[in-house]
This record gives sequence, C-alpha cells and structure tokens, in this order.
Amino acid sequence: MHTDTERCVRAVQSKDARFDGWFFTAVVTTGIYCRPSCPVVPPKPENMRFFPSAAACQQAGFRACKRCRPDTSPGSPEWNQRADLVARAMRLISDGVVDREGVPGLAARLGYSTRQIERQLLAELGAGPLALARAQRAQAARLLIETTPLPMADIAFAAGFASIRTFNDTVREVFALSPTDLRARAPRSTPGNTPGALTLRLPFRAPLNPDNLFGHLAATAVPGVEEWRDGAYRRTLRLPYGHGIVALTPRPDHIACRLTLSDLRDLTVAISRCRRMLDLDADPVAIDDQLRTDPLLAPLVDKAPGRRVPRTSDEAEFAVRAVLGQQVSTAAARTHAARLVTAHGEPVDDSEGGLTHLFPTSEALAALDPESLAMPRTRRTTFTTLVRQLADGEVRLGPDSDWPETRARLLALPGFGPWTVDVIAMRALGDPDAFLPTDLGIRRAAQELGLPSTPAALTARAAAWRPWRAYAVQYLWATDGHPINFLPV
Repeated sequence: MHTDTERCVRAVQSKDARFDGWFFTAVVTTGIYCRPSCPVVPPKPENMRFFPSAAACQQAGFRACKRCRPDTSPGSPEWNQRADLVARAMRLISDGVVDREGVPGLAARLGYSTRQIERQLLAELGAGPLALARAQRAQAARLLIETTPLPMADIAFAAGFASIRTFNDTVREVFALSPTDLRARAPRSTPGNTPGALTLRLPFRAPLNPDNLFGHLAATAVPGVEEWRDGAYRRTLRLPYGHGIVALTPRPDHIACRLTLSDLRDLTVAISRCRRMLDLDADPVAIDDQLRTDPLLAPLVDKAPGRRVPRTSDEAEFAVRAVLGQQVSTAAARTHAARLVTAHGEPVDDSEGGLTHLFPTSEALAALDPESLAMPRTRRTTFTTLVRQLADGEVRLGPDSDWPETRARLLALPGFGPWTVDVIAMRALGDPDAFLPTDLGIRRAAQELGLPSTPAALTARAAAWRPWRAYAVQYLWATDGHPINFLPV
C-alpha cells in the first residue's frame, strides 16, 4: 500500500487507525516517522514519505515519533493472510529466528539462499532480515525499559542485543532518547501487578468481537495447560529459552497481557505467539466488507462484526488435539488431552491459579506406549503416526510452514480427512481461507440460513467469500448456542 501515495495521504490526513501497521509515514522536515493515526497536525503532503515497515524508516534515518509510538502499532495483516516466501520469512522473524539462528538459519528453514531472502525482503519491505530483527529488538527493549525495574544491562541481553553499547546506540537512534530517559518518561507501575510479571497492551484493529475468540479458547481449554480465571484466558507457553504463563484479558481498545517468563529473552516470541493466537493483526474491515457481499451472511456480520479466528500458540500441540477431538465431544477431547498432560507434560509453577504443566512435546508423545491410549484403535494409529512424524520432522508445523505442502503431507497420514486437515490449516497454520464444508455445525447453520447444506454446493457458494472463508466459518458457527460462541461468565 505504501506505493499508493494518494491513498496514504488521505489516510494520514483523516488519522485513520485502520491503516496502522499497513504503512508508516516519515516526515522529511522533522526526521521522524509515525503511524497513520498519529494525533499531531498532519504534515504537508510534499514532506511525507511512505515506507512499508518501521525497519525501513529506521534504515532511512528516521526516528520513532514520541506521541504515536509507531513501534507499538498492530502488525501488517499481509503476513498472516499470505503463504509466500516474504510472509513466511516475516512470521519467522517475529518468532525470533534471526536472533537465535541468524540469517543463515532463517534461509535454511525456508529452503532458500540468504541472498534470495535478503533480495525479496528488501524489494517488498525496504529492509533486510537483520534490520527487521533489529527493529523488533528495539521494541522489546522499550517494553522492558518501561514495564520492568530490571537493570539496563539485563534488558540489553534479554532483548537480544549482543552488547550494551549496541543496545544504547540502537535505543538512541530509534527513539531519540537514551534508555534512562525512556524509563523516566514511562508511567509509574500501577499497584496490584503480579511480582515478576510484565504487563503490556496488545493493540488491534477495531472492531474486535471477543465472544467467539475467547469463548472458543476457554470452552476447549485443557486442564492444567489453560484456564479461564477472573475474566482472563490463561495458559502455559513453551518457548525457545524456557517457559511462560500468559493471562490475556479483552478490553474495549486493546488486549491486556500479563506475562511471566522464566527467561526474558523469550519476550518478543511470547508476544508474537499471543498476537497470532488471538489473530490480532487481522484487518476486520476488509474481511467483513467481503463477507457482507453475500446477502445471507450480511446480517450475521452486521450483528457482531469483527470476529477473529481463534488460533494457537503451538502448532504441533493443536494438531495433536485435533486428532484427539475426532468424532468426540468437546468435553471428551479435553479429558483425553488432560490425561496426556498429566502423564507426559512438564510441570510448571503457577502462583496465580491452576496451571500445572506445559503440553507434552511431540518427542515425549512419540515415546509413550500406544496401548495406554484410551481411544479406538484406528484413532490410536492416527495419533501415533502424527506424533512420530512431528518428532522426526517429516511433518513440520510452524510459522514457516508451506501451506499447500503441509496440507498434502497431513492428508497422506492415516485417519486424516479434509475436516481434520482444514481445521489444522485454519487454527494452527493460520490459513484465512480454510473452510469446513463437512462440519456438522456449519451444515446446520447453512440450512438455517438458506445456504446450500451439501458440502459440494456449499463450497461452490463459498467461493465468493474467498480469501476469508475461515472467518465465514466463525460467523456460521456463531449461529449455534455452543459455549465456544460466548465469553465465560
């Protein structure tokens, strides 16, 4: 979008928050860059320059605005609706791969050379992988500076910087303030915060309907790993350097996030996974406008706009749970998963509630005795085949997944039909166009609305909803009285 100058100027002049994260505005007369909704008086159009990323602004010599804090704007929806090389690279960079494995590690995961990766990122985003990772480190540093009393040296290494000098130079260059000045400007911590926890706000593009989003996560929560407590969805997180516990609470203009981490180096990864789980970088206006073109869907969209797709913080975990939930009730699926967690999960301490374990790894599940699984033999075969292939790397589920290839590999496994593959594509891989025409709830909703109810006819009708059929699924599911569609009391 940043190449459409006229459209960008209109968005800046109207302070349209819907475009935050789509592009950034740099002002040549002040040397700063802003989000489109910045509250200051808009600059003259001839003084505006538009960039596709904060990293590109920083590389061009601009510093972040102190008023609108563009580094905290929602992420671009492009990276969650596409499956090409650039989108997969951006998801991996958000997941901290460049900080942990360098650009060669990023390239190896994607199956391309480092030169190809750098060339494509530069062409589309105006910055290479190192610059994009640097911008992410700067944002993590700012969060730690403003929300924790940690010494600056600890913050530098926790944010991923190789040295304190690099940390100081980057913060000054990006924010035009020293780390000490940034901390002095931050609001004082509010009383009642949990000791050792980081409290932050996760922005999103309005509207956001929390009912099915948090309702689904709470209704399917695995005891010991997830829970709904005091108006918040809480769960354990398995992270690259350790583990964490997150509490996510819906607010009118943001998601309140409270993170407790065993290793602060996992901060950016934890935030990225929480945003992905709640689908916070979606563009609800574009999605709902497309779905409203169907006269039978339009009333559902108008009644409760802004539905998101409830996703996951761990793709392999969700695939295992999808198999456990085949042809059984939500309660039975939770019971099966809870038994696995108790027997094979890693214990964690939770001072606030009832979270006890991390979900078992694929390696731990691959080593269990199949006879100990209380399920039909055919599903037992499906389960053991899946966890073995996940443990061996034959099936890779993650932000770098190639969606068509992963679908094909899953379909080749015994017991994997279209429903299982599509629900994994929708909630684990993040494919916004995944569709479930054979799902019983979808067929019932279709029949009630006057849509075709047979899978083939419904799929043909749903072609007009592309590329947002996964969101249409949320609206169709919402016609039912199942607990997944309501915020817990």
